[in-house]
Amino acid sequence: MLPAQRRQRIVEALALAGTVRTEDLAGALGVSPETVRRDLAILERRALLVRVHGGAVAAPSAAGEEPSHLERSTAQAEAKAVIGALAARLPRPGQTVVIDVGTTAVHAARALPASFRGVVATCSLLVAAELAGRPGVEVLVSGGRVRQGDLAVSNAHTLAFFGDLRADVALLGSGGVDARAGLTDHHLDEVATRRVILATTARTYVLADTTKHGRVAAHRVCGLDGFSGLVADGPPPPALASALVRAGAEVIAP
Repeated sequence: MLPAQRRQRIVEALALAGTVRTEDLAGALGVSPETVRRDLAILERRALLVRVHGGAVAAPSAAGEEPSHLERSTAQAEAKAVIGALAARLPRPGQTVVIDVGTTAVHAARALPASFRGVVATCSLLVAAELAGRPGVEVLVSGGRVRQGDLAVSNAHTLAFFGDLRADVALLGSGGVDARAGLTDHHLDEVATRRVILATTARTYVLADTTKHGRVAAHRVCGLDGFSGLVADGPPPPALASALVRAGAEVIAP
């Protein structure tokens, strides 16, 4: 089992029980207690739990360190595939679509129907690579500085690129979606890019699996009334669901 998968199992156990014991996790995961303690320390730095004597408890929503690209690409893979499939139904033939950065956005690009014909604009080199060979799809990539891992592009060139674009649909990544904090993210430069995309696109949808519901990352992008809808792999918790309804945002989930 990869470390990312092991840590995801710990997070899922906490979501179900609210508390976990180090010895129980070690037995269930087939690793030593020392390995579990290291995992708990990493997850605590990301504000996903609080360590206590003998184990950990679930943490309240808070800003935390973003997991590595490798961990995010393996975690919640099934959920992200579900979200990608739902999101890929939103663009219509002939439209200009923005697909943002992030592992879920890559799933959305991958799920675009083979019959789709149109323009895809992106600030993700991974998304561009996913679609570059598609017949009938014109891929536009913004300029800017490349961040390792996600291969996300951002800076003033990126802002100018999206500022001049008038897209029909945008599929946006996220660091978290919260009833009070709204849409948040971990990377300040990419927050600025999302704000421009939100301002210049007709319909905008945030892609967020249920582990991001109620989570708050370091930088605010916009309130819940700043985007058209949320695409998720399951229903949001009641507080977030009610806030989305009040904001007029659509929820798209299985």
